[in-house]
Amino acid sequence: MSIFPKISLRPEVENYLKEGFMNKEVVSALGEQEAERKFETLLKHLSHPPSFTTVRVNTNLTSVQHVKNLLLDELQKVCGNLCHFVHDYVFTIFMKSGDVISVYSDIKGKCKKGAKEFDGTKVFLGNGISELSRKEIFSGGIGIRMTEPVYLSPSFDNVLPGYLFLQVSIYKSKILITTNAILFFSLLCKGPGTPSSHNLGEVIALDKIFNKVEKIRQNALLLGLNSIRAFCFDGTKAVKLDMVEDTEGGPPFLPETFDRILLDAPCSGMGQRPNMACTWTLKEVTSYQPLQRRLFTVAVQLLKPGGVLVYSTCTITLAENEEQVAWALTTFPCLQLQPQEPQIGGEGMMGAGLSFEQLKQLQRFDPSAVPLQDTDIDSLRDARTEDMMWLANKDCIGFFIAKFVKCKST
Repeated sequence: MSIFPKISLRPEVENYLKEGFMNKEVVSALGEQEAERKFETLLKHLSHPPSFTTVRVNTNLTSVQHVKNLLLDELQKVCGNLCHFVHDYVFTIFMKSGDVISVYSDIKGKCKKGAKEFDGTKVFLGNGISELSRKEIFSGGIGIRMTEPVYLSPSFDNVLPGYLFLQVSIYKSKILITTNAILFFSLLCKGPGTPSSHNLGEVIALDKIFNKVEKIRQNALLLGLNSIRAFCFDGTKAVKLDMVEDTEGGPPFLPETFDRILLDAPCSGMGQRPNMACTWTLKEVTSYQPLQRRLFTVAVQLLKPGGVLVYSTCTITLAENEEQVAWALTTFPCLQLQPQEPQIGGEGMMGAGLSFEQLKQLQRFDPSAVPLQDTDIDSLRDARTEDMMWLANKDCIGFFIAKFVKCKST
């Protein structure tokens, strides 16, 4: 059930997306009217949150059943008070702690800090009680405890840290899992090393943003993963140009060093939801394809013959997904596209010149694949577990996965 308006985009960005989703191949297969209907449905779904929150249990530390029991206790605390915390793109105007207030999303980003009233474009998100004064709200912390949210999804911030990992797109790492590697982040994975108490193999994580690297290290420590080493390093420079042996074990690396590589590429993030508004320019949205190709080229150079490369994004654009696959297969004859297991997402989108068989080997998770669900939880009480699991796997953020194998040296 649609409650919010469709995502607000700059006209040139919406037109760019529309051209991708209504390309000649799609229109030829579906017809112009159906292709346009699907695109408009997608824009509406992007402004709505998924109906389900998916978590992954760290079975290195505990059992799934134990976490289920702990989680039920936590949810009773949270949902008993209908607690939800306010994050970005949300505003409210109030005077003191304890006020009963209504919360809105500022679609155009026009509400000024400290404003006492606002007549701009806004979307109602629910009612709550302020927990901070007007002065304190700008210093951070829990600003509002929601008592009547439009959507009943509780916040999972800091819920059972160490036991749970919040991320439906964890499938992209599962596609890469072997007996010699367990992957959780944007990783370069080396071959078998000294077995630790929980992991086999060695995982190298690279990111050029220091805060992200620190987060990887903190998560690895929290989750008890002893075989992960994270480095703050520019991935486009990760190939060692000279053949002198690496004594430190860090980047850059010699060509054909790694058995498995997950390129969780920087992207436009257009698949994230809920997203009421995106103020990005067309230049910003289209700036990622060249960077992704530079990173992909490095990944191919670092991968051993017979090794597996998984490319993934959390965006919906044709240019960053299927077009990148078509480019990779043309640019690197040593690569072959591979089927994926598990196969949960839909097939790839037409428009990049890929064959039907190639599209079936991709996974595109489309937020508009299923209708928006009713916010009344009672409507789901009689549903079968199998149906709920299927729905949870479909009603998710938008992301994309492609799996390659390297057949010979480059």
